[in-house]
Amino acid sequence: MSGVARIAAAAVAAALCAVVVRKQSPEIALALGLGACALIVLYCSGALADVMELADKLARAGGLSPQVVEPVVKAAGIAIVSRLAADFCKDAQEGGLASAVELAGTALALAAALPLMSAALDTLVKLL
Repeated sequence: MSGVARIAAAAVAAALCAVVVRKQSPEIALALGLGACALIVLYCSGALADVMELADKLARAGGLSPQVVEPVVKAAGIAIVSRLAADFCKDAQEGGLASAVELAGTALALAAALPLMSAALDTLVKLL
């Protein structure tokens, strides 16, 4: 079975278990979903390491400094974590908290990208 099929099967199984358990104990259902999510992310960590290795290789080949690549990776990581956290808040019927997490994720991703934006601005100034 391919990786995505395993992930999909695990997610569907966890979701079905959560639906059954939610009637009696919503807290346990939320914890079950959180645990399943953590396992899926851990399962994908090997693939993410490969992506990071390729990004580093491309950056070196293109002559890009780590200061240029690092903000992009940080922003992507912030987006993934904030999206997962917001979705769990929504599952717990905390829509306002989910919105706050999404807003914080956006602000932190922009802050992480500041060095990249600064480098781009410096390059534009040099060209003019």
